[in-house]
Amino acid sequence: MRAANRPNPSLWWKLSWQLNLVIIAVIAAVIIGLCIWATTIMSPNIAMEETIGSVIAGAAARDGQGHLELRETLELKALKEQNGQLWYVAATTDGAFVSYGAIPPAYAELARLVHLFDDADIRGSAMTNEIATVETAEAAVGEVRILFGGVADKGWPVLALLSRAYPIYISLLALALPAIFLAVPRIVGRALARVSDVARKASQIEPRRPGTRLPVDGIPKEVTPLVIAFNDALERLESEFRKRQRFLIDAAHELRTPIAIMQTRIDGMSEGQERRRLLQDVARLAETAEQLLDFERNDQATDLHEVVDLVDNARTVVADLAPLAITAGYQISFQSEVESLTRGGNSSALSRAVSNLVRNAIDHGGNAGMITVSVSADGRIDVADEGPGIPAEHQELVFEPFYRVTPKSTGAGLGLSLVKQVVANHGGRVSMKSSSAGTQVAMQL
Repeated sequence: MRAANRPNPSLWWKLSWQLNLVIIAVIAAVIIGLCIWATTIMSPNIAMEETIGSVIAGAAARDGQGHLELRETLELKALKEQNGQLWYVAATTDGAFVSYGAIPPAYAELARLVHLFDDADIRGSAMTNEIATVETAEAAVGEVRILFGGVADKGWPVLALLSRAYPIYISLLALALPAIFLAVPRIVGRALARVSDVARKASQIEPRRPGTRLPVDGIPKEVTPLVIAFNDALERLESEFRKRQRFLIDAAHELRTPIAIMQTRIDGMSEGQERRRLLQDVARLAETAEQLLDFERNDQATDLHEVVDLVDNARTVVADLAPLAITAGYQISFQSEVESLTRGGNSSALSRAVSNLVRNAIDHGGNAGMITVSVSADGRIDVADEGPGIPAEHQELVFEPFYRVTPKSTGAGLGLSLVKQVVANHGGRVSMKSSSAGTQVAMQL
């Protein structure tokens, strides 16, 4: 049950964040890959350059005679303890220097020249395999230049390069990430836009508009088979629907003949209660057949271009049905706010719709009170009765085909469904208000 209520995932969202993650991962891999590659061409001492520079700069000072010295700070002491092979020469720009550790003979002559170097990576000598580096640091005594070695196997060169190159890759990410998060969803959205168009057109397909198919042009290749299969399903459904329509129309036509024969035979019977009852039953049967035929004909009706006078149309229906209403015990009236009101549509279909509303009021109005048919200036036709009303739970259902409020109700339950169908074909809507004081059904055209 929970799985059924779970919302469907968004393909746009899924593709967007997955592509974002892939691009970000590629950028991160490129940055790390460049740092790894850089470690193969840069000095192995790079991992210790910043540490040694900051420690020696913090220990650099001058004695009472102004000579350069390195105080034995806790940091310097720890550095020496952790790196047993460490050696260095620290010099100021005026040529003063101090040294520590076993300086390789190949670099011994450089001790007095360290102050001349700002930065250097020294390796590849035939005399030694020792790798040396010159690093510059700012100290209280001024700029200190440090020649050191013996730490080539210490630290993480990749991390050191990342910490040094962060202005480059942070700037890159600051520019790339907003572009990625803005561009990727837009690109994915444009790629799926045509699919959204197809979904919108699918939601607009109506049973009364046969031949409508979903477009295939511009659809992604992966989605095209689904659209084609949907169109094929529509074709099969319409084929079966046409068969049903033909069957119902033919059946309604065929019922007319035996109904007419039955009515003729009953007319030939002697007067009596049984004859009247049979005539009523045959009349209901004939009305049901006509409603069924009207229902299917209207479902296929496409000519909605006549100029119809709604006032005259409704007045004619009231005049035709007035004897039936009066015989059933009602009073019936017609009212109109205007003398004439024209609309485009199908005159016979609109007449059937109004007629069905009036007949419905006659059948279910309680055989007493007033039936009022009114036309308003805004194209609204109301039919109201003073009957017992329709329960609220049935008010929407009575417009469905073959639905009856009570199983023993007379009629086939097609009248209000036909009204709704006619009004929908004319681009209008039907509404109902019902209470114990009566029922009012409105056709808004």
